[in-house]
Amino acid sequence: MKKFLGTTAAIFLAVVVHAQVTVKGTVQNSDNAPLQGATITFINNGKQLSTTSDATGIFTFSDIPENTIAVVKATYINKQTALQNITIGNEDIALNFTLQDVAYHLEPLEVRSTRASDKAPFTKTNLTEAAIKKNNIGQDLPFILNQTPSVVVNADAGNGVGYTGIRIRGTDGTRINVTLNGIPYNDAESGGSYFVDLPDFASSVGSVQVQRGVGTSTNGAGAFGATINLSTNELHDSAYAEANNSFGSFNTWKNTIRVGSGLLNDHFTIDARLSRISSDGFIDRAKSNLQSLYFSAAYIDKKTSLRFNIFTGKEKTYQAWNGVPQAKLFGTKQDLENYYYNNIGTYYFTPEDSINLFNSNKRSYNLYTYPNQTDNYQQDHYQLFFNQSLNDYLSLNVASFLSRGRGYYEEYKYGQSYADYGLNNYVVGNDTISVTDLVRQRWLDNYFYGQTFSLQYKKPTDEITFGGSWTKYDGKHYGNVIWANAGIPKDYQYYNMPAYKTDVNVYAKWLHTFTNALSVFGDMQYRHVMHDMRGFESNPSLFIKRTFNFINPKAGISYTKHGWNAYISYALANKEPNRDDFEAGETDQPKHETLNDFEAGISNQKKNYNWSATLYYMQYKNQLVLTGQINNVGAYTRTNVPNSYRAGIELQAGLKAASWLNISGGATFSRNKIKSFTEYLDDYDGNFDWKGQQTIIHYNTDIAFAPNVVANGSIAIFPVKNVEIDLLSKYVSKQYLDNTQSDAKSLHSYFTEDVRAIYTFKNVLFKEWSIAGQLNNIFNKQYEANGYTFGYYYDNHLVTENYYFPMAGTYGTVSVNISL
Repeated sequence: MKKFLGTTAAIFLAVVVHAQVTVKGTVQNSDNAPLQGATITFINNGKQLSTTSDATGIFTFSDIPENTIAVVKATYINKQTALQNITIGNEDIALNFTLQDVAYHLEPLEVRSTRASDKAPFTKTNLTEAAIKKNNIGQDLPFILNQTPSVVVNADAGNGVGYTGIRIRGTDGTRINVTLNGIPYNDAESGGSYFVDLPDFASSVGSVQVQRGVGTSTNGAGAFGATINLSTNELHDSAYAEANNSFGSFNTWKNTIRVGSGLLNDHFTIDARLSRISSDGFIDRAKSNLQSLYFSAAYIDKKTSLRFNIFTGKEKTYQAWNGVPQAKLFGTKQDLENYYYNNIGTYYFTPEDSINLFNSNKRSYNLYTYPNQTDNYQQDHYQLFFNQSLNDYLSLNVASFLSRGRGYYEEYKYGQSYADYGLNNYVVGNDTISVTDLVRQRWLDNYFYGQTFSLQYKKPTDEITFGGSWTKYDGKHYGNVIWANAGIPKDYQYYNMPAYKTDVNVYAKWLHTFTNALSVFGDMQYRHVMHDMRGFESNPSLFIKRTFNFINPKAGISYTKHGWNAYISYALANKEPNRDDFEAGETDQPKHETLNDFEAGISNQKKNYNWSATLYYMQYKNQLVLTGQINNVGAYTRTNVPNSYRAGIELQAGLKAASWLNISGGATFSRNKIKSFTEYLDDYDGNFDWKGQQTIIHYNTDIAFAPNVVANGSIAIFPVKNVEIDLLSKYVSKQYLDNTQSDAKSLHSYFTEDVRAIYTFKNVLFKEWSIAGQLNNIFNKQYEANGYTFGYYYDNHLVTENYYFPMAGTYGTVSVNISL
């Protein structure tokens, strides 16, 4: 390490000593507002250097030799390309580009209608295509967002490939609204977003906006803590072809091919992508085999655009979602033997398997050893967009979509009762058999379809948007037994429970600018939701039909001037329960949740530094949480707690310390509390016969999985031309596995450090190609990013069982990316 630091320092010194002329400049639009993310290309004798403009529109090229004649080109999506010819003497040069709108209808209105604009008084982070591309090494989308504020990520397989999760401000994925080009993506029943069903989707994404808090009105499931808005519909006006290939630890491969036609005959464009990702995973038997396809074709005219997207993802993953028992990670051999004894009816392995795994001294332990304990799913998306400029101020967007999903997970089950499968006991001669081992597949087969629309009026002082959507979900839930020891025919269907959901929303937004600096924003949404569930696996006779009507107002005021931005806002959100919550029974149905969100922020952006601070208070009414209570069919279900809240401050800062050094970071400090709730614990006697449930009342406890501190940091070093070295840091404080704030049921705090190096070649063999290497968790931190717990009384003693999802120690990836 000392040699590395010494060599790096020598390189830095050499760069400083031999620094030459600097070319600086700004990029702005026709309204003289800075453009962030514009691509600036420096062309000299056929060789090119590229950079992007920062949040204030500023770009810089350093160490340019004297007496150079060059062309500098500025490009930005939906703007006309601008060129300037320059001759460099012995003094720095300052340039200014003003990019005019193109004469085509290129702006993706379906995205603008659901995103928060720069002047909207909401807390948000925008990621450009360049930032996404740099972080896209094959891990799932949550890991690409890991350096954004208040984000905590996890992965079942331990390395970010396969099933992954994201929490923002402690809010889990079922409460984070996700849209793809303005079209809802959240699962209509669970509320979750399963990015494993869209492998490598990030390779087609042109921009991302993450809104924290309730944010502005959007389509689909109510944003109940955060919104992730993904866009693939930006236009590439020049032809391109790319090949991205990477290989990493745990036999992880990513292969991606992207091609695009650019603008053909001034009207047509085609983009396509083919991807494959595979990994053995860090966890034992947590393999992933993922494929995806993306295709988009568009017709674009001065006032009209028509675009059709089709993308599909197919995944096969070994099941690792049960985690690793505490006895394996932190206990003794005897603890694991006792654990196996108590859970003999659950998993497909023998005591010898259990002890062999313990003796292997691997943290990457999987409860399942059945060879085909796998999840298999395919999801196809069809999207059709129509944009029309009605006049200079009014534009219309209409989008139709269909999402088709089908698949199953297969599992081995030990000692299953025939009665639980609607069958009589199996009789052989004089013997009556009541249980059998079996293998079953549990299927989902669904259609999710609908339309979104927006009508937008835009003048210098007013932006008004009227929009909404209607969606229908048609889902089939059924299970088949594909093998049994005896007494069950092959492919016997033991349940079939269809479910339907209708979701209709309309909203109106108004952004009014009083002066160049002062703006007010108002937003009102009406949402109608109807669930129709025709039984549940554990309770086939329970039919539930529930309707919800929500009014969600939002308002705020913002001030923007000379690099300063300040805002305050209030937003109300309501959310319906998830499918599993309704299984509580006819007389004990859950209430909807309500969130009052108060936000206040201030930021300042200068040439070489920026900083921001956001205060938030999110007050919940009837938040649904797990308490251990069981419903009338013996299943654990979430229950409403009257009062809870999340409050905190988010701090961010960035510094351009030198032409070769950028530093940025942020930290969230929060307090997340449930004022009171009742915990329920099963009670068993010495023979494991159930005696009922005991209750414990808790007051003012931390909300599960809501760390008090989340921090991230990044140091970007440019030691020589075309080389970038990034140091990425992440800290997450202690998290609790449930809402009792018990240290015995918690995740330890952790700090990880990643390092990435990129070397880019320009016009050498190809137009551009790069070699990148990333080493994750370089200090080999042993930590768990997720887990779950349950407890019970056994023979008058409290027993707590914890399960964890450990993350990999040090692991790496090498990638080669080629642009033709």
